[in-house]
Amino acid sequence: RRSSQRHRRHDAALPNFTIHKNRLGVTRIQDLSPQDRKSIKCLCLIEVAAVFDTLAIDIKRNRTIKVKVRESGLFGVPLSLLLENDQRRQPEVKVPLVFQKLLSKIEETGLETEGILRVPGSASRVKTLRQELETNFYDGTFDWEQVRHNDAAGLLKMFVREMPYPLFTAEYLPLFITAAESIFQLKLQLQVLHLLILLLPDPNRDTLKVLLEFLRKVVANEEKNKMSLWNVAMIVAPNLFMCKGKSVNQQEMKVTAGAAHIVRLLIKYQDILWTIPSFLIAQVRKVNEAARKSRTLDKSMKKILQKMTADKGKPERTQSDIPQGVVRVYAPQHSKISMAIQLNIHTKAGDILARFDCENRQESPVDLRRHKNSLYEVGGNIGERCLDPDTYILDVYQINPQAEWVIKPTAT
Repeated sequence: RRSSQRHRRHDAALPNFTIHKNRLGVTRIQDLSPQDRKSIKCLCLIEVAAVFDTLAIDIKRNRTIKVKVRESGLFGVPLSLLLENDQRRQPEVKVPLVFQKLLSKIEETGLETEGILRVPGSASRVKTLRQELETNFYDGTFDWEQVRHNDAAGLLKMFVREMPYPLFTAEYLPLFITAAESIFQLKLQLQVLHLLILLLPDPNRDTLKVLLEFLRKVVANEEKNKMSLWNVAMIVAPNLFMCKGKSVNQQEMKVTAGAAHIVRLLIKYQDILWTIPSFLIAQVRKVNEAARKSRTLDKSMKKILQKMTADKGKPERTQSDIPQGVVRVYAPQHSKISMAIQLNIHTKAGDILARFDCENRQESPVDLRRHKNSLYEVGGNIGERCLDPDTYILDVYQINPQAEWVIKPTAT
């Protein structure tokens, strides 16, 4: 009861935190290349361990337990396998199709319904609908018109609850609980949750992101549906924190308080969760730069030493045949495929995109705005980074003079 009272504070008492923007721009986890994301995860694990060590908190992890899983169907299928099946139909999909459809069904008609997520649908109807979904979803013959919003909510919770491996993963699930039960400063608690979210596999994080965005919409309609942030968190938490194949130890899980508190923080501060702290990006750059230099040295130590001797005293060239402070931006999908741009302290990524857009509209009648494009920093001390439109390019150029600059469709 004491734990519940500690966590059960009025939603309005939670402070607002904003994402700090510096001149290098905000970087989201999906903005980086797979290799850089892998580096971020390694660094996050080190940071989490350091925080827990400083606070003298023991890190407990679940033992790996073999769980009998289904290899086909929709419910009880591992997330990775379900996505693999979906990607045969839609190669770019990152979140299970049936999960997306259940969320959209509730959004269509149920967001303003009093007690949505809390008031269950008919158990027999939900069971029947589940069987029909399993049989008819992929062939397109399932009748979504027969699904009431409370039934869809029941199917949604069932889908999450019956995942053979938790969305937070069996490996990191205890760390989420520990963050709630052993860290008492809200800001530090949120920092640890942020790191743990960045540690999740891409499919888990992408699916969680879509779920949290949906739950925020439910809370936004609280005046009509009577579902506060705390109410939504209390309903959803047991489904997220139940580890299939492992008996739930109530003392360990404390689902009614600790887990609900975690879910509340994840919903409230979700915009922060997908961004990468600037100090981690700086560390990735150092790792990549060291690896780049190591590869170069290993390739031909003798030639490098000879070149260093020959070039001694010459100024370092940042980009071949391009004056200092000028970058050449490539846009392979535009009619004007490249442009040299003189940078100043005010030049932003959005300015360069606007200039390309203007130049190409004059030369081509095709409306390029139909496809959302972004400016990417490629190579040098970063694998690839999709730049925030408010990124000041001269600042990035100064810390990564070897980078190339490419305009291409934004990754979704």
